[in-house]
Amino acid sequence: MASPKLYAGAKLRELRGRLGLTQRAYAAKLGVSLPYLNQMENNHRPVSAAVVLGLAQEFGFDVTELSSGDAERLVSDMREALADPVMADAAPPLADLRLVASNAPALARAFLDLHRAYRQSHERLASLDEALGRSDGALRPSAWEEVRDFFHYCDNYIDAVDREAEAFAGDTCVEARARAALADHGITVTEADTATLRRYDPAARRLTLAQHATPATRRFQLLHQTALLLHAPLLEAALDTARLQSADARAIARVGLANYFAGAALMPYGRFLAAARACRHDLERLADLFSASIEQVAHRLVTLQRPGARGVPFFFVRVDQAGTITKRHSTTKLQFARFGGACPLWNVHRAFETPGRFLRQLAETPDGVRYLCLARDISKPGGAFHAPVRRFALGLGCEIAHAGQLVYADDLDLNRPAAFEPIGISCRICERRDCHQRSVPPLEGRLRIDPDRRDLLPYALSG
Repeated sequence: MASPKLYAGAKLRELRGRLGLTQRAYAAKLGVSLPYLNQMENNHRPVSAAVVLGLAQEFGFDVTELSSGDAERLVSDMREALADPVMADAAPPLADLRLVASNAPALARAFLDLHRAYRQSHERLASLDEALGRSDGALRPSAWEEVRDFFHYCDNYIDAVDREAEAFAGDTCVEARARAALADHGITVTEADTATLRRYDPAARRLTLAQHATPATRRFQLLHQTALLLHAPLLEAALDTARLQSADARAIARVGLANYFAGAALMPYGRFLAAARACRHDLERLADLFSASIEQVAHRLVTLQRPGARGVPFFFVRVDQAGTITKRHSTTKLQFARFGGACPLWNVHRAFETPGRFLRQLAETPDGVRYLCLARDISKPGGAFHAPVRRFALGLGCEIAHAGQLVYADDLDLNRPAAFEPIGISCRICERRDCHQRSVPPLEGRLRIDPDRRDLLPYALSG
């Protein structure tokens, strides 16, 4: 099968802007004519192999960035927004959405911001939320969604924070290093029988960690507080670049960046990437090597997006028992619904039925892309008999082209089309017409209602 053509006009223009070159000078360095470059920058022609080679040789450009997932994410998010009933009669074809995402990403994000504001307004009205009575009358995305989008469009990789965490970890025991660094600043670290995982008392300069927490959790919380106390200028600089709109969003993002630092210090980039490749991404082996939890390892794998040293592109998701997505990150073409749950045909929902085991699934999305999907349940005990136990399921996967780098692909028949189960993203934007688990009709396609016939669904779909 022929390789898909690569259209990356926005990336070409972005690189030219960073270099401060005119189109003529840029074309000369790449060895192409000015009209040809203009056509590539406007996505009228695909990027040629010679240009890809020139970008790498002339500018040291990481050519994998040409096919980064920003456009796919924007298309997925726009399709979901356009699935809203208020826009159902005005949905443009998929080809138009791809053109907007490739050629005018700022316009696409502005549209998503507008839809988010509409949803917020609609939900507030539906619940009689008094927030609509604010004196300023402004509509803003929720702080949580704003921060989620910040990490989403950074591919969940924050270079400055990742590198500083790696330098802090060094080659020694990172927990001992963190305790020593805190001690040097007059901060005492203790453990206590408390339901609170982590509490810092600024007046007493005392950090208290919960005894009942697992060693991996205590270590992570120790590093989280180390980031807040000893690396605050770094976090604040990263927050400044995010340009968040509210104090609440900035506070939430600060917690997210401290979590990022903790994970990156616990599993330093270079050592973790080398270990992941050596053990073929065996999550249990990596958890043992880095004294981390399965969830921490899975999350870290998705952040291995350093230019020039990228890991396998993974997606990662965490769902609760109701199927609601509580964490989602993807550096693959697979994007998750921004609202609601995940496709019920996905194996992540079955993980609750088989605790303590990894489930494997070969899956294919409606766009024809195939994936190796892993799922496993995790429990988070409360530390006492009457304390509630939090249960989640984790999903991790990659496109089938990378499956050979995972130990979980062993003995699976990756070349048999029938081995791949059909999955989708959200029923509202899923194109499959014969899905027995469909909950609502898709955006595209009209309904046919036959009162004299009933199949699995009470309606049929026409083109």
